[in-house]
Amino acid sequence: MTMKANVLVIGAGIIGAVCALKLQQQGLQVSLIDAASPGCGVTAAGMGHLVALDETDQELDLCLFSLRLWQEFFAEHPGVGEASHCGTLWVAENEAQLTEAHHRAQRLNARLWRAEALTGDQVQKLEPALRQGLAGGVRVFGDSVVYPPLIAHFMAQQLVKQGGQLLLGKRVLSVDAGTLTFEDGSQLSADTIVVATGMDVARLLPEVAIFGRKGHLAITDRYPGRLSHQIVSMDYGQAAVSADALAVAANVQPRPSGQWLIGSCRQDQQIDTSLDPTALGAVLQVAMKLLPCLADMQIIRAWAGMRPASPDGHPVIGPHPILKGVWLAAGHEGLGVTTAMATAQLLADQIAGRPCEIDHTSYLPSRFFTMRSLKYA
Repeated sequence: MTMKANVLVIGAGIIGAVCALKLQQQGLQVSLIDAASPGCGVTAAGMGHLVALDETDQELDLCLFSLRLWQEFFAEHPGVGEASHCGTLWVAENEAQLTEAHHRAQRLNARLWRAEALTGDQVQKLEPALRQGLAGGVRVFGDSVVYPPLIAHFMAQQLVKQGGQLLLGKRVLSVDAGTLTFEDGSQLSADTIVVATGMDVARLLPEVAIFGRKGHLAITDRYPGRLSHQIVSMDYGQAAVSADALAVAANVQPRPSGQWLIGSCRQDQQIDTSLDPTALGAVLQVAMKLLPCLADMQIIRAWAGMRPASPDGHPVIGPHPILKGVWLAAGHEGLGVTTAMATAQLLADQIAGRPCEIDHTSYLPSRFFTMRSLKYA
């Protein structure tokens, strides 16, 4: 049996849930579909930072656009997702990192995202748990930390309250232009289908080239009042990759519960989410190098997950160049939570044929398709 809907969004992680709600608010009739429950996949395994990264101008554009949308959201819905507007303290361990930290402060301030360059003494005063002798850093005031599964759940419930539909326990077998086929043989058809399935994009649309980057996280027992900011090493995103394809840089978040969430690493050439003691140990070691007191704190849980990544490091947001009516919101790697709001807005604008607020061309799926494949598909 085939049923007809207006818009189908596959994947109720934070990207899919935010996209579904945004499209519903644009006057479309949306059904959000997931094989499990909202926020329980890739979204549940991540750290939940809302942070301005600036490795490229395009990345900073996307982050800042999204962060300002998040600020509007939290002003309207205070407390949703256990949001902590703690800011980020980027820590420099040497003079080279300190120079880059000060450049980061200049770049962010030039874009009206408040940042403050700090000396080593100022860093130590802000966070006494940090080891002594650091070169300095930069404090970014507008960054936040959230618990992503709660936000995905909230967005899905808002979708239903605003007239949308939530279809859970439905695993999609295949995606074609205008039609989804489920494992039980049933089908749904729609003019617009949005694929926001995280790692499952590789199964449903292998031509889009989404792949996994494994990461390890750990969380401590409750130690309230001992950390005020998200602590991130200036090595984050720049750490050298070892022979086993492992890159590690410290990222420690204070949770409202008093727990510390500890990451992070990126490991390619992995196909499952089983814990790797070597990788986890490396994550804990770099964190303890900045925050020595972690050595005396109790780790109560550790886990691994996969970040859906693209070959060029940019997310994939826009129309599938071959399958008419199929759209993608995928490949955000470690910035899915940060850029969820901007992704939803860019996608909604493209579907509606409106100009986008920022340049979206770097994110179009067509960049992964040769002219030959487009011509002869």
